Amino acid sequence: QVQLVESGGGLVQPGGSLRLSCEASGSIFRIDDMGWFRQAPGLERELVATITSGGTADYAISVKGRFTISRDNAKNTVYLQMNSLEPEDTAVYYCFADIFRTSSEYGRRYWGQGTQVTGSS
Repeated sequence: QVQLVESGGGLVQPGGSLRLSCEASGSIFRIDDMGWFRQAPGLERELVATITSGGTADYAISVKGRFTISRDNAKNTVYLQMNSLEPEDTAVYYCFADIFRTSSEYGRRYWGQGTQVTGSS
């Protein structure tokens, strides 16, 4: 069994910062890409940022320069540092990890439970 547990969401004033964490645990042989999506009310889920196992990051245009994704491979954890938060960043943030449970199984994408981020004064 594999589980992704998120933490760090909350309410923050515009211009403020938050740091999200997502730890993968369970039967894990290897983790490839990790990252974050978000979904605002009434909108489709959108990709925020991804990071490869080697540390190569990619960002949505809307968050580039404000958000930073990182990971600690030893801890199977991905982070999202969010600075200069705007009301438009308000959404439920979901982490994902592409995990191989054994050397002989195909990998699949696992998801966190979601954490609410609200940018409001």
